[in-house]
Amino acid sequence: MSANRSWSRGFLWTGLALLLIGAVDPLEGSLLILPGSVLAAIGAWVAPHRGRGVLTTAMVCVIVGVAILFGLSALGGVGGNTGRSMAWLWLVAPYPVGWLLALIGVLRALRDRPTVTVAPL
Repeated sequence: MSANRSWSRGFLWTGLALLLIGAVDPLEGSLLILPGSVLAAIGAWVAPHRGRGVLTTAMVCVIVGVAILFGLSALGGVGGNTGRSMAWLWLVAPYPVGWLLALIGVLRALRDRPTVTVAPL
């Protein structure tokens, strides 16, 4: 097994573990899910996998969703006496979508062998 492949699988397995552990509590777990999605995307790029586009998209979705989640939390949340309706939670939708994409992408990347690109002579 090449060094890149070993690093790639290590990143992917660590990312998967963080994604699953963080899912126990999605708000506080976002501090684990965010680095988990980043590590998974890095793992897909270290030894090129077919799913690197999916994992990169998932990473961006998680980053955007978590940033909006923290922003809404900093403003006092939604619903209740905050003056913001529960409809504001639709802005957080990229977060669970990104988590699901990351989970699917990691599982696909761990199942598949990395693609080998050959440079033309």
